[in-house]
Amino acid sequence: MRFPRLVPDTSSLRESRDLRLVTLGNVVSSLGSQATLVALPYQLYIETHSPLLVGLLGAAELLPLASMALIGGAIADRMDRRTLLLLDQIGLVASAGGLAVAAFIGHPAVATLYLLGAALAGFTALQNVSESAIIPNLVSAGSLRSALALNYGLFQVTMVVGPGIGGVMIAAVGLPWTYAADAVSCLAVVLAVLAIAPQPPAPVPQHESVRRSIAEGLRYVRANHALMGSFAIDLVAMTFGMPRALFAVLSVSYYHAGATGTGLLYASVSAGASVAALTTGWLAHARRLGLITIWAVIAWGTSIALVGLVDSLWLAVPLLALAGAADSVSAVCRSTINQSVTTDQMRGRMSSVFSLVVTGGPRLGDIESGTVAAAGGARFSVLSGGLVCLLGVVAIVTAFPALARFGAGQHREAARSLG
Repeated sequence: MRFPRLVPDTSSLRESRDLRLVTLGNVVSSLGSQATLVALPYQLYIETHSPLLVGLLGAAELLPLASMALIGGAIADRMDRRTLLLLDQIGLVASAGGLAVAAFIGHPAVATLYLLGAALAGFTALQNVSESAIIPNLVSAGSLRSALALNYGLFQVTMVVGPGIGGVMIAAVGLPWTYAADAVSCLAVVLAVLAIAPQPPAPVPQHESVRRSIAEGLRYVRANHALMGSFAIDLVAMTFGMPRALFAVLSVSYYHAGATGTGLLYASVSAGASVAALTTGWLAHARRLGLITIWAVIAWGTSIALVGLVDSLWLAVPLLALAGAADSVSAVCRSTINQSVTTDQMRGRMSSVFSLVVTGGPRLGDIESGTVAAAGGARFSVLSGGLVCLLGVVAIVTAFPALARFGAGQHREAARSLG
């Protein structure tokens, strides 16, 4: 009798026209972004044959990502979030277009790829902050969990289709047109956002300076231990257990599957995440979101460690899919916790920290996995990263016991305060 809970809960889309528009625009744009996510590290590896240089792409992306996320969060709490999202598309188009031009010219310098990749990461972080701050205001408090789960699930679907499209496009029409498709896909966000109602932030008597506003947001996050625990456990999982920088290395040098295999490895993580996220109706009735998060991260780290032990693409793919499913459950729980305990006045700044963790963690993971792979090989890097992730979970649970205690009662109380 419980099986209906395993189907996607689309009630939030039926409730809100604006949510439908934002979700549709984001799906189309994300398809282009995910194609570039495959193309850029693949291009770096083909040009340099260096796992370290591929991993260091994350280092190049980290500073603009962090800066744009934190500054964007402060700005999102003081100006119309729809306008901010529209302005951000200019930077995304310019960055993806620059990668396309560089690829058309042929054999761009590594520094050029780092620079354009860094710009793309920064503007993507700003987009994530803006969208995260908008979504809770498009639905009622009672539909928030459904909206977050569905939005995340559809994003994961793009992460299945996008890398697959990216791998096929690289093989069929080349890198330049793959980057160009990403630039064009931004138009979907522009059209969708122009059609929704204005999204002004909550009114305050007087805005502080941007610097003080950022500091206040960081203090707000630090004061809530459940929030801090949710951020910390994801940061550990992504820094040590996300080997995406090595997917091209594994595909080309170990599995001998080329660009198509690279796209498949990316897509397998998201395939598992999509299935899990789109069947999270059961989470609407779950009581212990903190404990579910912890066990999901344990499943993630275990699956990644096992990937490091296998020597076949067809064994790695299902393990990565299982890891993606676990990460999806964790992400939906963490998003619900984060949005539930945050007031609208702080939502932009909380979203900026959330975006920084979600997008910065994998960049740190790129650096970690690439560096370890350069010293001990790609498979050793994957195995050791998964094991360190598991040790990190123990440390986070010890440091932030409020995460394990977070339950349905706290969520209901937070939802009433937001309503």
